[in-house]
Amino acid sequence: MKSFKKYHISIGSNIGDRLQNIQNAIDLIHLEIAIIRSISPVYKTAAVGFKGDYFYNICISFFSNEEPNDTLQSLLNIENKLGRKRSQKNEYESRVIDLDIILIEDEIINNNTLTIPHPLMHEREFVLAPLNDIDPNVNHPILNKNSLELLSLCDNNKLQRLDETLSNPKDKFDVSKFKYIAIEGNIGAGKSSLAKKIAIDFNSKLILERFSDNPFLPKFYKEPDRYAFTLEMSFLAERYQQITDDLSQLNIFNDSIVSDYDIYKSLIFSKITLSEDEFALYRKLFFSMYKDILKPDLYIYLNQNIDRLKENIKKRGRDYEQDIDKSYLKNINSGYLDFHKTQSDLNIKIIDINDMDFVNNRIDYLSILSSICE
Repeated sequence: MKSFKKYHISIGSNIGDRLQNIQNAIDLIHLEIAIIRSISPVYKTAAVGFKGDYFYNICISFFSNEEPNDTLQSLLNIENKLGRKRSQKNEYESRVIDLDIILIEDEIINNNTLTIPHPLMHEREFVLAPLNDIDPNVNHPILNKNSLELLSLCDNNKLQRLDETLSNPKDKFDVSKFKYIAIEGNIGAGKSSLAKKIAIDFNSKLILERFSDNPFLPKFYKEPDRYAFTLEMSFLAERYQQITDDLSQLNIFNDSIVSDYDIYKSLIFSKITLSEDEFALYRKLFFSMYKDILKPDLYIYLNQNIDRLKENIKKRGRDYEQDIDKSYLKNINSGYLDFHKTQSDLNIKIIDINDMDFVNNRIDYLSILSSICE
């Protein structure tokens, strides 16, 4: 998955119901592009560069891993949906909505369609004031000044901060009520992808399983009988160490955590891979550790059929996974389902993702968030 970048977007309107126009833009950005992290207060300002009615202006921020030009096109599509017809004359005019990318972290872009940072942002108080409200330390990567420093250099002082407020669609997803979310599922279900998206969108601490560093995993897939016990023991030690270390550094009452695994998976997998005697020994060791581990207050299980799992495994292209047998995946599914039946004290939410693509389809992702918060 491509890395996420923080975008700052300036939004303005000076035609019709300005506040509603901006709210409509916010709603569509949420629906089509990204969860909105911050929304500034509303400012009223005179038109700049032409004669026209006053503007309402705000700034928002969100994280996205889309290419900047793709994000720009999505914003232009939203403008079009809201009734803006951009002039071919390349001159200032009144507009029902105006969506401009101001900054993308430290990116410097200059191509035929996009210039980042916005070439005039440092001269525009109606951009800098709301930007400073939501991110006073954000830095202009060319001028090397933050928004507060740039704002202090503006001397027109023609802004009026208004009492009107805008709603953030993100607020209907009360994910923050869960302080510790563990996302589980079979191999290839998309646990890490979903955990990353939720952690980014809701500013949570992300815990990712460090399976890629395990030297026994490729060996296990080639010689499972020989390396099963060594693999399961190494995974248990690593998971226990990671969970205890990461959770000990957090204030569980103030910080939220999203993990792409729950440590109980160690017992589920080991029951499948180990002999009866090995599993009996492993089980004793597991529960001596498990009693001291903080349990998630929401356990999400991504349920997906075997054929889809095989497709996902093939797409992500890890050589050592390509020959995983369907029967092995079926046994893992059964192991998880048996675990769910015995856990009366664990808050388990099973989400069927067979007809979903939450990585590439935003509506599917929002549907999962709705399911989580039901």
